[in-house]
Amino acid sequence: MKTKLIAPSLLSADFGNLQRDIEMLNESQADWIHVDVMDGRFVPNISFGFPIMQTVQQHAKKFVDVHLMIVEPEKYVEEFIEKGADLVSVHYEACVHLHRTVHLIQEKGAKAGVVLNPATPVLMLEDIIGDVDLVLLMSVNPGFGGQKFIENTYRKIAETKDLILSNNSTALIQVDGGVNLENAEKLFEAGADVLVAGNAVFSSADPAKTIELLKI
Repeated sequence: MKTKLIAPSLLSADFGNLQRDIEMLNESQADWIHVDVMDGRFVPNISFGFPIMQTVQQHAKKFVDVHLMIVEPEKYVEEFIEKGADLVSVHYEACVHLHRTVHLIQEKGAKAGVVLNPATPVLMLEDIIGDVDLVLLMSVNPGFGGQKFIENTYRKIAETKDLILSNNSTALIQVDGGVNLENAEKLFEAGADVLVAGNAVFSSADPAKTIELLKI
C-alpha cells in the first residue's frame, strides 16, 4: 500500500449535504475517507453511528477508515465492517482484550488499527505491533474537531517508526488532529504514512484543492 495518504474526516463535513461531500471526496485526490465514531462516554462528545455508515457505504468509492472512540468497541466492530468499513481502529485505552479485538477485526475481513491518545506512550504497543495494520497517533485529545496540534506528536511518530522497524511490522502510521497545510509535509517527513484532515479540508474554500496541496 502506498504511503503519503490523505484521509479527510467526515466529522467536519456538512451533514445536510453528506452525499455531496462524499462525492466530492470520491472525485478528489483523497485516498481514504475517515469516519469518527464517538459515544459520549470514552470521549466527551457524540458523533454518529450506523445510519451515517449506511450513507457512507452507499456513496463512498474509496477506502473507508473507521475510528472508534467508544467503550467496548468489540461489541460493534463486526457491524461496522458489515456496513462498509475497510479498516477499523480501536483505542488502546478502551480495549481490555486488545489482542482479541484486533484479531476479531481481521477475521471479519477488515484491516485493524490501534489508536494511542496523546498521553499514552508508544511502548504500550510493543506486544501488539506485529499484529496490527496501522497505528493511529492522536495529535489532539480525542472528542472534538478543530483543536490545536500537539507538538510532541513528532517524537511519537519517530518512536512508532522505530518500534515498527525493530519488529519487522508492516503497520502504517496515521496522525489525526490539527493536521493542516502548515504541518502536513513535516509530518510525512517525520514518518507518517496517513494524515487525517477535517477542518483543514472542509472549511477550505476549495476542499479538493486543499487535499491536493496536503499531498505535496
